[in-house]
Amino acid sequence: MGDYEVVRTDEEWRQLLTPEQYAVMRGHGTERPGSCALNHEKRPGLFSCAGCGQPLFQSTRKFESGTGWPSFNDPVEGSVATTVDRSHGMVRTEVHCARCGSHLGHVFPDGPPPTHQRYCINGVAMNFEAD
Repeated sequence: MGDYEVVRTDEEWRQLLTPEQYAVMRGHGTERPGSCALNHEKRPGLFSCAGCGQPLFQSTRKFESGTGWPSFNDPVEGSVATTVDRSHGMVRTEVHCARCGSHLGHVFPDGPPPTHQRYCINGVAMNFEAD
């Protein structure tokens, strides 16, 4: 992973995050589809990284993808970074927080206009603050 503005030891991450958040955000896991309440969040507001508070997605960029995970078509500028993920016998584009490096999910080129991107993000990796 690169150099990040927010750096914590493994023990600090384990204290900060729930076991499920740790498995997803630090262990590159995936929550069960449909398991997170943020998938159904429809209020105006901001989704931020559960690991460091970095603003990630405006609720106006959220859409229902039918996948069981919160989906967005455009992140807050500069908030996320991507890497190639070759796990599970596939090639996907992993999305992680640009500030702390935590795994958030993946991005796919099958989203709605204008970006045609679908940022498929684990709900446990985010906090939501209503406007």
